[in-house]
Amino acid sequence: MKQLLFVAIFLLQFTAQGQSTNSRQFMPYPINPPNNAHTASGAPGADYWQNAASYQIKTALNPQDHSVTGTQTITYTNNSPDELAFLWLYLEQNLFRLDSRGNTRNGGNGRFRGAFAEGGVTLSKIEILHNGERYTPEYYVDDTRMKVNLKSLLAKKGGVIQILLDWKFTIPQYGADRMGRFNADQGVVYELAQWYPKMAVYDAVNGWNHLPYLGQGEFYLEYGNFDLEITVPSDMVVVASGALQNPQEVYTPTQFRRYTDAKKSETTTMIISRDEVGKPESRPTNRPTLTWKFRSENVRDVAWAASKSFIVDAAGWNNTLLMSAYPREGIGTRSNPGWEKSTDYLVHSVKHYSKKWLEYPYPIMINVAGVVGGMEYPMVIFCDVQSRGKDLFDVTDHEFGHIWFPMIVGQDERRFAWMDEGFNTFINYYSTVELYGAENTGGFGALNAETIAMLSSGVDQPVQTYADYTRSETLGFNAYYKPGYGLRLLRDYILGADRFDDAFKTYIERWKYKHPLPEDFFRTIENVAGEDLDYFWRGWFYNVEKFDQAITDVQKSSSNVTVSLQNKGGLILPTVIELTFTDGSKMRKRLGAEVWSGGNTFTTIIPTAGKTVRTVKLDPDGLTPDVDKTNNVK
Repeated sequence: MKQLLFVAIFLLQFTAQGQSTNSRQFMPYPINPPNNAHTASGAPGADYWQNAASYQIKTALNPQDHSVTGTQTITYTNNSPDELAFLWLYLEQNLFRLDSRGNTRNGGNGRFRGAFAEGGVTLSKIEILHNGERYTPEYYVDDTRMKVNLKSLLAKKGGVIQILLDWKFTIPQYGADRMGRFNADQGVVYELAQWYPKMAVYDAVNGWNHLPYLGQGEFYLEYGNFDLEITVPSDMVVVASGALQNPQEVYTPTQFRRYTDAKKSETTTMIISRDEVGKPESRPTNRPTLTWKFRSENVRDVAWAASKSFIVDAAGWNNTLLMSAYPREGIGTRSNPGWEKSTDYLVHSVKHYSKKWLEYPYPIMINVAGVVGGMEYPMVIFCDVQSRGKDLFDVTDHEFGHIWFPMIVGQDERRFAWMDEGFNTFINYYSTVELYGAENTGGFGALNAETIAMLSSGVDQPVQTYADYTRSETLGFNAYYKPGYGLRLLRDYILGADRFDDAFKTYIERWKYKHPLPEDFFRTIENVAGEDLDYFWRGWFYNVEKFDQAITDVQKSSSNVTVSLQNKGGLILPTVIELTFTDGSKMRKRLGAEVWSGGNTFTTIIPTAGKTVRTVKLDPDGLTPDVDKTNNVK
């Protein structure tokens, strides 16, 4: 009932008579009421629970037909207070069927294309092991989802079941910018993601989360452990999520020594050099295949890549191995360096994010060059083999930043893309400033012409719009730039760095390896920073108003200046006024957002201590997304 009341208030505000646009922004906004799982303080409560899924996967790559076969066991633990009569799994490989919903929606074009005649996964076995009984269940596949009916209920609060599957699928040439094949001169680079059947999330908010995988919307997954074995031709090198369990078997003695030494220094060490690629002596065995074994703990997914063209280098920081794998096509020039700088970028990023927000928790991080433009997975990121210079840093730093959002803080990306892309865009800004300076940040959290242009253009989809329902032409703005810059406004304009950083780090610590909702973030920031921000959440995340504050009049006297202001747009922010005196000195006055709660105009009197005012200016640091700055100075 409380949630319905909030929604009713939200709708009624737009028909209320006699209220200014400004005053309506201070009314309650439509979020779920707190409960014992998602508390009023923004922290997970005593009744918070989430299920778990661990995987044992044995897979083999066949380069002759670009196919992958797999045998896997999923161990699923039901920690919910509900008995479960059926399970939902994802078969994300089915996005690449010609008749998939995603291919139909995307029209076979654009970033999320890739369907082909042989696309999709073929299941050759599905069995259930539960309560000592092993059986083949009734199930059906609908596009990228599979429902499995159980013979007996899966017990609540700790019930365990195993799902055993055998499957096969063909790797697409280009797989929705998340997987695919790059035809390097010395051998194909295979990048594998969304490549195995996985559990859907069952939670206290939506029950089973089984929104179809359409391409644009990303992922919402349970945490668990992964034991992964990858068998490939012995002339290929594999990199994957997780700690490599058998490096002495898959590297030569020289490579193993380099691999071990790399972790001890921040200076990049070659493990497999350009000159060694393709030579028989660069591989440890004459057997036809090698099996690479990896172990990942407390992660929500795994990805991998394989190629006989890989140059591999690595460095270390704080007991983490930072590695890059790329074909020679990725190497740049002296004036425009390429992937030979990738590991240096990884070292910068892991140090920056670990020190500023939360220490990187995993034993390895790998950057892979291939056909994928930029995509993130636990301990593995895929970036464009053609990227060079700062462009390569930007994509590397961005994808690495995703380890914090959503790999550590496990948001529902399919519904709330801004909670991983926007948060990540925000933290990328400060990482870029540290390495390149504030003047070279581009779109990563910076206020730029694109942000203001989009705010001025009448974009009519709020940030809160689900990922798959966001128009492709506004996805970058709504999921990345607007929320990313919104967090920077909170930090650098509204709250200040100390208050915001305290609250943001508290949010990360509270929700690491858990599933927060938007309201958990909103409430954590408000409770820890000590500020009511309803006007900002409503205006920036739920609505689409423009921001335009103006000086309408200035009256000067010998002892003060009277400044008349107007909030001409619907968006509310605090106001910063800077006075410049005839002697060149300056002073500032800050007005809290509450001054706009009574209407669209406000007048303030500022004592001047007998000085003569030359100019009055709003937003002197240029931090606000004001769509008309011509009315900011008098």
